[in-house]
Formats: sequence, C-alpha cells, structure tokens
Amino acid sequence: MNRIKWYTLLIATAGLSWLVFIQFYPAKPNIQLDKIKLPAGFKIDLYADQVTNARSMCLTPSGTLFVGTRDEGSVYALVDQNGDYKADKIYIIAKGLQMPNGVAFRNGSLYVAEVSKIWRYDNIESHLADPPKPVLITDDYPDKTHHGWKFIAFGPDGKLYVPVGAPCNVCTSEDPVFATITRINPDGSGREIVARGVRNSVGFTWHPQTKELWFTDNGRDWLGDDQPSCELNHLTRVGEHFGFPYCHQGDIPDPKLADGHQCSEFTPPAMKMGPHVAPLGIEFYTGNQFPT
Repeated sequence: MNRIKWYTLLIATAGLSWLVFIQFYPAKPNIQLDKIKLPAGFKIDLYADQVTNARSMCLTPSGTLFVGTRDEGSVYALVDQNGDYKADKIYIIAKGLQMPNGVAFRNGSLYVAEVSKIWRYDNIESHLADPPKPVLITDDYPDKTHHGWKFIAFGPDGKLYVPVGAPCNVCTSEDPVFATITRINPDGSGREIVARGVRNSVGFTWHPQTKELWFTDNGRDWLGDDQPSCELNHLTRVGEHFGFPYCHQGDIPDPKLADGHQCSEFTPPAMKMGPHVAPLGIEFYTGNQFPT
C-alpha cells in the first residue's frame, strides 16, 4: 500500500485526544495539527512528540500507553502522571526488535509482535524503568517482511488475534497462512486461521454487542489511482474468505490471478473505503463524550 501519513487512523478514533500523536514517520515538535480534518465539535491535541515512528498502541486500565514502532525497532511506554492528557514519562521497553509494530495488553502482561515472533513481558507496569526479560510465546509466523509487520489485539474469546499480510503486492502463496487473520491462545498454542483472502489488515476490533470481528484491509496497488478500494470487512464465520488475491473490493476480478474464480464466491466488503486510503485503525465507540 502506498505510504501515507498519520491522519488515516482517525477513521474511527478521531475523538480520543490521547491517540493524536500517532505518526508513521519521524515525529516532529512542529506537527501541524490544523491539517487534520475533524467533525464539528471535536478537538485534537498533542499527547507526546518524542516517540519516533509510533505505529500502533494499546492503553491499559491504569492509563499506561504502550506504543509499537515499525522501522525503529523499539517499544515505548508513556505515562501521564498528573492527568493533564500529556505524557510526563516515556520509557523504552525494548530495542533492536524486527518491526515490533503490534502491542497488546492482558492480565498485567504486554504482548509485542515482531515479524515472526511474539513476546510477552509479565507484570510490566511494575517494571517500566527496568523491563523484565520477555517470554517467547511463539516464533512460528513467517519471516517475510513485506506486509510482515503486525497489528495484534485480544478478542472477547480471550485469544490473541494476529494478521499475516500477503508477502507481495498481489500473488498466491503455497503457505496458507499468508493473507489471513489468525488467532492463538495467550501461551502461543493453538494457532487457527479465522479469516482468509485478507491482503493486509492493520486494524480490527469486535462489535460490543455481537462480539463479531470487524477489520480493515488495504487494497492492492498498480491497478490505477482510482481502484481498487480499501475495505471495511465483517467476519460472520470462522474461515470466511474475503477474495484476495482473486477478487478486489468485492467486484473487481484480478486481471492476472482471478484464475476462473468469480467475485460472487467471496464475501464482499461491508464498506468500500476508497482506493489507496490505507485505513490503519478501527474502533467501536461506546463512551459518552462525542458531540451529538
């Protein structure tokens, strides 16, 4: 997917001021927040500007914000000590990792996803200044770096969901784990593919009532500036196929790889989001602070 800058994540999280500092290429103190378009009644502020290459985040119940990076190889923890919605303390939890984009928090432990490995840092909030030695829970994911960075999150079933992007712009692969969303137990066991035909999902969440998975998918390149659309998808059954690489945006057969497949064989997107917009985050809002 063509590289774009930080505003894309605001697809579903624009009202949460602590999310504002996400940017995909190095942070600068003079970030121009006025360039971000917000709906009427919303305000955006800077939470931190000293976390370079911030990519994805998770917030703990006590307020620690963990931040993964893609190109820098580091994982950070940010703490707002006085409740003014500004990070007062910034800790480096890990360095020298391979694209540690994905971070997730469960039962006091921080989970960090590299390209092929997932680590667990136990009792992490008690050791921010002196992080514990991490526990390797799995090293069984492919080592391909193309779309190899991962967004991770725990589902309502208590399992850790891990996407595996296609190792290319568009291709088929003998390894069935590519272009999927998987889930594993918290100890790394029991890997299962829950969604197929997913080129590169970088954001997903679960409906607060139905508990069904919703996720974004970044569409392929090199079919022109106006197609295909990136997607918002809705998983209703385990193993559902969303078309890649045979069909794009639900109604465009791939000109080289359709291989006799019809788009009607696959689940169409719940919404076409536009070509090359690269949606990188999604959230169901259940709070009460959004303007009416």
